[in-house]
Amino acid sequence: MTTANPTALQRVLRMSLISQIAIGLVLGVALALIAPGATKSVALLGDLFIAALKAVAPILVFVLVAAAIANHKQGQPTHIRPVLMLYLLGTFAAALVAVLASFAFPTTLVLDAPAASGNPPAGILLVLKNLLLSAVSNPVKALMEANFIGILAWAIGLGIALRHAGDGTRKVLNDLADAVSKIVHVVIRFAPLGIFGLVAATMGEAGLDALLGYGRLLLMIVGCMVFVALVVNPLIVFWKLRANPYPLVLTCLRESGVTAFFTRSSAANIPINLELCRRLGLHEDTYAISIPLGATINMAGAAITISVMALAAAHTLGIPVDFPTALLLCIVSSLAAAGVSGVAGGSLLLIPMATALFGVSADVAMQVVAIGFVISVVQDSAETALNSSTDVLFTAAACAAESGEPLNLDRA
Repeated sequence: MTTANPTALQRVLRMSLISQIAIGLVLGVALALIAPGATKSVALLGDLFIAALKAVAPILVFVLVAAAIANHKQGQPTHIRPVLMLYLLGTFAAALVAVLASFAFPTTLVLDAPAASGNPPAGILLVLKNLLLSAVSNPVKALMEANFIGILAWAIGLGIALRHAGDGTRKVLNDLADAVSKIVHVVIRFAPLGIFGLVAATMGEAGLDALLGYGRLLLMIVGCMVFVALVVNPLIVFWKLRANPYPLVLTCLRESGVTAFFTRSSAANIPINLELCRRLGLHEDTYAISIPLGATINMAGAAITISVMALAAAHTLGIPVDFPTALLLCIVSSLAAAGVSGVAGGSLLLIPMATALFGVSADVAMQVVAIGFVISVVQDSAETALNSSTDVLFTAAACAAESGEPLNLDRA
């Protein structure tokens, strides 16, 4: 009995998800190069994919965290504290790399851009205050606005309260978490189509030629992010695991960084990171909390953007920056990056706060922000890829180091 040869579509469907995403990426680039006018018609695929991820992420985090805590057994280990320490270390190290690179290769700007709109925060205390206020937000509002600090606070509180509930109640919560996870799996299966639409739309976006005018600045920012991803983060993981870090580093970049680069949203990448942690065999009580928390406060890419742009403004204006001030900039950038989710406009609107350390006027600072928006097509993508992939990397490193159990890289 003979079987029919599989069609090309069937062969593609039998491939791994990352192989399908790679095909979608290549096809998106090809479409943008061959028929740039057609990219707008497929952009809807990318918009739908991001919208679906953003829609499912808040409720997924809420029920997953609540279920994990409600069913946590007394004495069962969790590794949240080591993960948080790695988050803080990684963010500060990224800011330090950006500052050292800016001193080694000074970058100047042409400050003739119109001032960007927006209201930057007056200081780091206001940023941290907004971050803390997010934790006590109305739970319905937190879910609607994807305020993950508020979602985490309510989920943790509810989970602790439900630890004393009956077995039936906790089983219902588990079943609900499983049901939402299945919906997430369905959404992720459409990632190849979503990436195809996102790549085509990004490549066909008007104004990419303007990036060439800021090539040196963009090279500095992206170069720092690549260095952190391939040198600094592996060193931190090696220090934690005492083993070759690159299999884990490359897995996180491939499975998480690629999708994050094109979705340009840490929140949208939460379901993908949670699924990756599950396949790595990590402790659910840990990653259910550390991944959404990392999407909010683990912002190495934002620390790089803030530091590089602030020092570029100082170099442009001829303002001398001594070592103590540069070290202070690292601290401010790290704290600001951790609170970036509490600022509308993200890391770019935190630049005026950093430039204030050098006495740069608000008008000039907002011109620097405007330049940031010009290069944000690439800068924001690289920033999100670094931030999101590092969430999984540090969670996996902490879990493996604390538990002593090997990571299941073959399933990732």
